[in-house]
Amino acid sequence: MLDRMGATEDAALRSFAGAASPADEAGRAAVWRRARAVIPGGVNSPVRAWGSVGGEPFFARRGEGAYLEDTDGKRYVDWVQSWGPLVFGHADPEVVEAVQEAAADGTTFGAPTEREVELAEEICAAVPSVEKVRLVSSGTEAAMSAVRLARGFTGRGRILKFAGCYHGHADTLLIDTDALVCPFNDADAVSDAVERHGEQLAGIVVEPVAGNMGVVPPAPGFLEALRDLSDASGALLVFDEVITGFRVARGGAQERYGVRPDLTVLGKIAGGGLPLAAFGGRAEVMDELAPEGPVYQAGTLSGNPLATAAALAVLRRLRDPDVYRQLEETGAALEAGLRHEDVTVQRIGSMLTVFFRSAPVRNVEDARAGDLDRYGAFFRHLLAHGIYVAPSQFEAFFVSTAHGPGEVERTVEAAQEFLAG
Repeated sequence: MLDRMGATEDAALRSFAGAASPADEAGRAAVWRRARAVIPGGVNSPVRAWGSVGGEPFFARRGEGAYLEDTDGKRYVDWVQSWGPLVFGHADPEVVEAVQEAAADGTTFGAPTEREVELAEEICAAVPSVEKVRLVSSGTEAAMSAVRLARGFTGRGRILKFAGCYHGHADTLLIDTDALVCPFNDADAVSDAVERHGEQLAGIVVEPVAGNMGVVPPAPGFLEALRDLSDASGALLVFDEVITGFRVARGGAQERYGVRPDLTVLGKIAGGGLPLAAFGGRAEVMDELAPEGPVYQAGTLSGNPLATAAALAVLRRLRDPDVYRQLEETGAALEAGLRHEDVTVQRIGSMLTVFFRSAPVRNVEDARAGDLDRYGAFFRHLLAHGIYVAPSQFEAFFVSTAHGPGEVERTVEAAQEFLAG
């Protein structure tokens, strides 16, 4: 809320050319009231409510490239990019054209399409561990299904996961009290858990680069240790690459770090900005899925024509290494510009987080130990300067090819103004 901001920020908000006028705020507040009357919490995903940074959320109307426009007509440099899927920016012309052409032929059939086969081939060619893949509609569905498959393949029931990693809101991965939970980057804790419970473990599920406690890279040897412990116990190693897949490399974190899981969960970029996700892995494991095997999984809209068209329009262009060179250059420039003695900037490829603490972040406890109120003030300051970043400390900036030196310079200038204050 504005009354939680300092006087300097309040003045900046009202004087900056791109900031909301009182009439704009009134318009936004009216939509917010309507939303809260008919939608739980006013939003369809909790982080959109801005609860951890203060203020009432804007309502997006359209996007173009690196920019997002709200219902009051304000434009923002957008570093959220729909939480990662938009690697080529908003309303990418090739994606829009592909979706329009697909829609003209029908939006859903409930029958196999050739485009589903083409997308599966594209994923298998890109992701090192994936020999076969099943398309679904959301990351939650993909992660839930991967866990079910791991249980079916191994005949075991327990899952080991990591504090601070997020794998969707299915009970098994969000609140399952029977799951084993270890600190991220603590291979010794995992080793102890496997020694005690290894015979019961169906899978070890991890974000190979954490993105839901902010960007936290794996410590040297951590992923290798998980691979070894999975092999020793007979559990399947499951990489949740919903965020990192096709972002930190074409083949995801498993390509970047050289560790192959048994199963991989994909989403976001894999769907080209439309609702599509996938899970895949070794053929002998995937063949346990119905209709070939006994592990049931199904979905009415799985592999729908619009999403597969968007996905192919994106993934085929990601064969070009120059895309990743551009993303790396922009990400590195942004990282360098955001550095300051009071913060730690952690980046892997085209995703980064500014943590308000001076020490590195290795796990969720480190992330929580940062100055969360200071991050909220940082968010509000940038927003007042027409720059939209994640409305939570525990998320990431996402770089797209639509971001260039101008967007980086504008963001760095506003950020350093705040950090110097």
